[in-house]
Amino acid sequence: MSIRLFLLMGLLCGGLASVVQAADYTIAVIDANRVVEESPQYDAAGEALQSEIGEREKALREQQDELSKLQQKLERDAALMSEDEVQRLQNDIRSRQRRLKYAQVEFQEDFSLRQNELRTKLAKQVQEAVVELAKEKKIDLILSEGVVYSSDRIDISDEVIERLKQRFLSR
Repeated sequence: MSIRLFLLMGLLCGGLASVVQAADYTIAVIDANRVVEESPQYDAAGEALQSEIGEREKALREQQDELSKLQQKLERDAALMSEDEVQRLQNDIRSRQRRLKYAQVEFQEDFSLRQNELRTKLAKQVQEAVVELAKEKKIDLILSEGVVYSSDRIDISDEVIERLKQRFLSR
């Protein structure tokens, strides 16, 4: 037997031993996006975020409306106004534009920060539910992203969603 053939046989036998040994393991998959989107925690986080930002959003819209009205006034009445009045109105418009732009940037940063906080909290809750379920069902490996195929038999997404619903209702 040549050395190459001997090595190839060894690799094949070693590979087969791994497959046989893997039969002792329990493997499951979850669709992480579906788990998150179908969890009541996801809906609650969206509602909480919307209620937190609603007033600020409204205030920004009102500032934008006031600014638009001033710009329309300048376009409409500039010919009838004195040079000083036009200059004061233009300065007021520029000042309001700067304040509005700053407020919008600050709002966007605060929104993103809060959104990330809620996302992190939800990810932790999903992780805890998955680990708890894995221990209860004696699952050795749970796969998520990058799975090319999985049968419904090993998909535990529904069970994770149910666990999240139970936790949500019990708080």
